[in-house]
Amino acid sequence: MSDDPRRTIEQANAALGERLGLKAARKIRARRDDGHGIWSGFGMMGLIGWSVVVPTLLGAALGIWLDGHYPGRHPWTLALLMAGLTLGCFNAWAWVARQGRAMAEETEDPE
Repeated sequence: MSDDPRRTIEQANAALGERLGLKAARKIRARRDDGHGIWSGFGMMGLIGWSVVVPTLLGAALGIWLDGHYPGRHPWTLALLMAGLTLGCFNAWAWVARQGRAMAEETEDPE
């Protein structure tokens, strides 16, 4: 084997230095970013909650209106309430997934 041990150590040190530099840059960016405090977390929970509640309430309201104007054998309220809830949950899931991808890209691609 003609591998030079000094060269291997230098390459390992260079890789370690690069990883440490990326971690340090990420920590500096996190300290500069003031938007991730406790209030921001509560705001995100509220945003996700409203993205579920609004379609659910709209579905229930439309169902109540349809039941009042067009009564039938099956209630519209329950069906549209469940449709609104499903739509709201999908909406919240899509938003959280999009934010997760953005955070993953941010950690992979430092400035």
